[in-house]
Amino acid sequence: MKLLFTLMAACGLMAASIAHAEVDAAAAQAAVKESGCLTCHAVDKKKVGPAFKDVAKKYKGKADGPDHLIKQVTTKPIVDVAGEKTPHKSLKNTDPAAVSNVVQWILSL
Repeated sequence: MKLLFTLMAACGLMAASIAHAEVDAAAAQAAVKESGCLTCHAVDKKKVGPAFKDVAKKYKGKADGPDHLIKQVTTKPIVDVAGEKTPHKSLKNTDPAAVSNVVQWILSL
């Protein structure tokens, strides 16, 4: 329970810092490439998963958008891939600043 509370607090702090930090697009792109995200996602076209630009459209400007994306890229939630339930991959670098940068980059598209 203590770990869950700590993780939730960390996610909240990361989301709060997103609005104030500049995006390092090169670092974010390197992180998604290194983590294998580009196997299922592309910036501007749907692959197995939605395009990052479509994700940005869905979550940009929503109060819970950054929190949702942080959770998506760090907790390996179960997703439906062609009718099969499978864990979503997480970013390899789970440093809060790196995660925040990737989320901010996605939302900036």
